[in-house]
Amino acid sequence: MTTTPTIGVIMDPIERINIAKDSTFAMLLAAQARGWALRYMQLPDLRIDNGQARAQMRPVTVRDDRDDWFDLGDIEDDALESLDIILMRKDPPFDMEYIYATYVLDLAAAAGVLVSNPPQALRDLNEKAACAWFPALCPATLITRSMRQMRDFLDIHERIVVKPLDGMGGKSIFVIERGDLNTGVVLETLTGFGTRFAMAQAHVAEIDDGDKRILIVDGEPVDYCLARIPAPGESRGNLAAGARAESRPLSESDRNIALEVGAFLAARDVTFAGIDVIGDRLTEINVTSPTCIRELDRDFGLDIAGDYLDALGRRL
Repeated sequence: MTTTPTIGVIMDPIERINIAKDSTFAMLLAAQARGWALRYMQLPDLRIDNGQARAQMRPVTVRDDRDDWFDLGDIEDDALESLDIILMRKDPPFDMEYIYATYVLDLAAAAGVLVSNPPQALRDLNEKAACAWFPALCPATLITRSMRQMRDFLDIHERIVVKPLDGMGGKSIFVIERGDLNTGVVLETLTGFGTRFAMAQAHVAEIDDGDKRILIVDGEPVDYCLARIPAPGESRGNLAAGARAESRPLSESDRNIALEVGAFLAARDVTFAGIDVIGDRLTEINVTSPTCIRELDRDFGLDIAGDYLDALGRRL
């Protein structure tokens, strides 16, 4: 490990984030507290130039001040291999532009940069579809383009959750029941009339007690989770959809699920992830830009971002 590592962070526009909730901001604060040099990038800043991964990056300093939380330096056009670590923290949608960005990061990794999470894992572990590796832990799950198959699935399970494979924050998540007159239009919308894959899962009644976000650092679960409890009249346990957050210790079932998934992720060099658990059922595995660090740090005196960076530092 170099004396003073330089860490680059690819993220959404820093001027638009809510620092009270933003996990990427927690990572920036933790890196700065360790004396690491910070470089800020967005997706459009990346490029491949004659086989070399390069970017227009800017030095950034951060402060935990809701009115004035960052300063950016002048643009530096440099090879990504000038960095020691790159954090890929761009939020979904997980579309082809995201995939193209991972090709740039592949070249940076080949040049010796530690990229987290690894580009291959980002491509392989779709946040929704990755649950297919754990059928015993999940509610009954169907991924298909076929509206007929989704209708059959609904007939069997009577109440289901349907959602796109590339969204976040509760976007386009529907709960439908057998006999619902909106079933046709929901399935048409999600599948693009049978031209796109979408996911259906049997509804888990324990959603009323919260959709638990459990963070996993270097294969090990954080001891506490953030339960996102749907707002009145809502079915979605997403903070972006108005859910109420409640911090809790992990249950034995939560920990067992997280340990099993954590071992799977560690084998793929995924150093930071978030899984979603409703009741005792795994519903999603998030490896792109999982959040909830700041809430858990605040409620339990943790330093989750620091633990994550320390795990990366050990790999340098």
